[in-house]
Amino acid sequence: MTDCIFCKIAGGQIPATMVHEDDDVLAFEDIRPLAPTHVIVIPRRHIPTLDDAAEADATVLGRMLLAAKQVAAQRGLSKGYRLVMNVQAGAGQVVFHVHLHLIGGRALTWPPG
Repeated sequence: MTDCIFCKIAGGQIPATMVHEDDDVLAFEDIRPLAPTHVIVIPRRHIPTLDDAAEADATVLGRMLLAAKQVAAQRGLSKGYRLVMNVQAGAGQVVFHVHLHLIGGRALTWPPG
């Protein structure tokens, strides 16, 4: 995907502060953090939305969750953190490349808004 900002980050065309990298998944600092910890977790491979994911994507989606868990542990978020995945524009998805927001480091309220 040539116009996807997350694909460009994954391809090294746009710099990002990486906090996790493996063969399938990247995690990097959000440029507009909502909390002391706000990390974006993405698959390296372009999947526009969760609605576009197939059975074959189950492994990479699971690896995203495990990468988020690892980053949360590294950040000392033992009191809790939130994982958010917005799906489609109506739910607030702005970048159409599947991603998780890992948010923590402060008290989080529910409902989120």
